Amino acid sequence: AIRSGKLVVADVQMVQAGVNQARLAKFGGAVRVYISDEDVIAEAKRLNTTRAIVAMRKAVKEAEGGIFAIGNAPTALLELIRLIKEGEARPGLVIGLPVGFVSAAESKEELAKLDVPFITNRGRKGGSTVTVAALNALSLLAERG
Repeated sequence: AIRSGKLVVADVQMVQAGVNQARLAKFGGAVRVYISDEDVIAEAKRLNTTRAIVAMRKAVKEAEGGIFAIGNAPTALLELIRLIKEGEARPGLVIGLPVGFVSAAESKEELAKLDVPFITNRGRKGGSTVTVAALNALSLLAERG
């Protein structure tokens, strides 16, 4: 996905900030975050749901075959999993490393059951920095050929 210049979708700006975007750009790739988009905010309010959920719904329409890098919001990962199961999302890779006490471990367990390429860990630990480290390591490997 990196070598093909596919889009990287991050759940939060912290992931976007840490990714070596210059390395991704060498392959034609970029990182997008939708959680603060005005249309996402408005739709989340209208549906009385989280911005993370609405952001994933928007992202899958624009990032087929891309990398979904989720390090903060378990609800984003759970929504992505739902969209994959329903055939609405076809990621090239899911880096699912959200952190937290609520749904973090459960979302990772559900990710591991899918038939898609993924990187995750067990339990409630993870976070944006761990997600960034995984993505930067993959981009470095892609660069080295």
